[in-house]
Amino acid sequence: MRKHFHLYSQYLIGVLFGLGLIISGMSNPQKILNFLDITGNWDPSLIFVMGGAVIVGLGGFYLVSKRSEPFFGGALHIPSRRDISRPLVIGSLIFGAGWGIAGFCPGPAIVALGAGHIKALVFVLAMLAGMTLYKQFFTDHKNSV
Repeated sequence: MRKHFHLYSQYLIGVLFGLGLIISGMSNPQKILNFLDITGNWDPSLIFVMGGAVIVGLGGFYLVSKRSEPFFGGALHIPSRRDISRPLVIGSLIFGAGWGIAGFCPGPAIVALGAGHIKALVFVLAMLAGMTLYKQFFTDHKNSV
């Protein structure tokens, strides 16, 4: 019964997250592109969305830091590295470029895909291809099964 509770809880959290993305406009690529276009048709409204997300995230990290196990599921994995590495910078640049070109990041792209947007399908397929290429060429295969 507890396993099913975790699955239902995770599902409801995902639905809530998706609804938040839709209501805030984060799943609309044109709204994202207008936010990033500070010299043209700039739309600053996403600053408030991001500010709210940061506040909620900080609260969540505070709650998690006080627990020895997660609310839902198995082990709690909090990154221990605090350095800024070359792969982190390169990955951030690729992420930012993709966000600026397509107007999507992974979460909103999946929401937009569920709403039937073809542009989101192209983005998600490219994202999956990039993940596959990374796994194939840039991960340590010594621990693979």
